[in-house]
Amino acid sequence: MPRMTIERIASVPRVDPSTTSGEREALEEWLDFHRATLARKCEGLDDAQLRTLSAPPSDLNLLGLVRHMAEVERGWFRRVLTGEDLGWIYSTEADPDRDIHVTDEDTYEEAYATWQAEIDHARTVAAPHGLDDLGVGRHRTGRTFNLRWIYLHMIEEYARHNGHADLLRERIDGATGD
Repeated sequence: MPRMTIERIASVPRVDPSTTSGEREALEEWLDFHRATLARKCEGLDDAQLRTLSAPPSDLNLLGLVRHMAEVERGWFRRVLTGEDLGWIYSTEADPDRDIHVTDEDTYEEAYATWQAEIDHARTVAAPHGLDDLGVGRHRTGRTFNLRWIYLHMIEEYARHNGHADLLRERIDGATGD
């Protein structure tokens, strides 16, 4: 029996980045490609499957990864780039990894909507900035970052977690793919 691939079950649109784009366009295309990849990894699964842990003792799960990326989008684009004084969406002082630590009450519908809202906001706040523009907020390290660095880091963050997501999805139902 042929192995099921994510591509065969995916309805989430994902556009391959152009091979001739300029720098900004390429960064945005690759970031959107990886955002769509994570959504595809979650597609077709129910909340219980999305809460499936990778392998103990790890708490990693697909629902948690979506919640984590909502936090990451918020952190880099809203807190670091624009300096918005916002709290975290899921994480708390008592549980800094609450984004990953999901409960039976946490749903993909809520997490996906929150993640997409953060992505939309990220696009809006990044649009007027040039790649060399420095963020007006500060990262927890105290360092300042330009938009180019933020885009590159976001691509790296998604790419790393999409690798995790691929393994999680394969564990859940055997589906594989990029």
